[in-house]
Amino acid sequence: MPIEFQDDSAGVSDAMGFATSAVACDIREKNTERLDLALVCSAAPCTGAGVFTRNDVKAAPVRVCREILDSGKPLHGFVANSGNANACTGDQGLVDAQAMSERAAQAAKLPHNSILVCSTGRIGRAMPMPRILAGIDQAAAALVATPAESRRAAEAILTSDTRPKTCTARFTWQGKKVTVAAMAKGAGMIQPNMATMLAFLCTDAAAPTALLREVITTATQRTFNAITVDGDMSTNDTVLVLANGASGVNLATAPAEVRALFAEAVEKVCAQLAEKIVGDGEKITKVVEILVRGAHNDESAERIARAIGNSLLVKSSWFGEDPNWGRILDAAGAARTGLVEEKLDLFYDDTSVLLHGMAQNQHLARWKEIVRQPRFRIALELRQGTGAYRLLASDLTDGYVNYNKSE
Repeated sequence: MPIEFQDDSAGVSDAMGFATSAVACDIREKNTERLDLALVCSAAPCTGAGVFTRNDVKAAPVRVCREILDSGKPLHGFVANSGNANACTGDQGLVDAQAMSERAAQAAKLPHNSILVCSTGRIGRAMPMPRILAGIDQAAAALVATPAESRRAAEAILTSDTRPKTCTARFTWQGKKVTVAAMAKGAGMIQPNMATMLAFLCTDAAAPTALLREVITTATQRTFNAITVDGDMSTNDTVLVLANGASGVNLATAPAEVRALFAEAVEKVCAQLAEKIVGDGEKITKVVEILVRGAHNDESAERIARAIGNSLLVKSSWFGEDPNWGRILDAAGAARTGLVEEKLDLFYDDTSVLLHGMAQNQHLARWKEIVRQPRFRIALELRQGTGAYRLLASDLTDGYVNYNKSE
């Protein structure tokens, strides 16, 4: 049962039974026709699960989403807006987030408390609710299950992103095709837990809530929580998965190998979306895969990888296309996990930089070629244990600084 994978797919409506719509509400209040609200609904009830930011400051939609999921009631979809995060907005923010959920359910003729709600954009601004509620009504009247409208929904959730992020995975069991389709947004504030990102996965398998929770939590930890652009954690990070059973495949009664295949499809989708988020980081020019192996344990490996990936000196050297491996070792040592210099091996792609702590300067020309590439790998072998971690990171550019002076 191989998994079929489609990159840059239509998005969530690839899963049977999910209809989408996207509208322009002028949430940014700039008198533009930019799409800024998406509605995704399933007529059939869904089970669902989510993973959310661990920031102490949580946006109102995060709180409302968690309350709806904790209620255990059947779900039917979600409404998501860009342009305003509805974060740090006090009690009124909670009222507004709940009103978005209720209005979406009412307008789509679905049960109360069955629509999840997400927001992304500026922090600390009141939601322009008259525009948003009118937009929800418009979106509910326009729900369709077409690739074109699904792509519009993926556009509506974008903020500083330069392009939509979608992908789809499928597999077949007993003649029935199961689809996991997804869309995401994210470009800045990219650092776990998760990022200033929203990710939505829809599947036409039937799945118990406990299974969805286990699968999406594991996949998030290995993908969305293993990326960094600027080292900042957002107030709104959300990953949601909804399962409506339209395919006729019930994972509760399917063999273990089918559930494992479903988990693999979910992780594959999340991994590709995570890659897209880093690749679309605000004004970046490089995506760098950091591999740390041979650490005392996985936690130590992660500390080292993050120390490297979030070092301003390291990130600046990547932007300057300078193979300054001294900065990498300095950052790794600053993680204070007990490195032994004489045991260290370091590689750019497959070209050695250090072997047992000794510089391999004869490869300097090749190092320079590698760091000129838009994507390359740094591998650090510690020879201290079996711990390992993989992190996707980016460079730091003057474009990022200039862009965020006004954002």
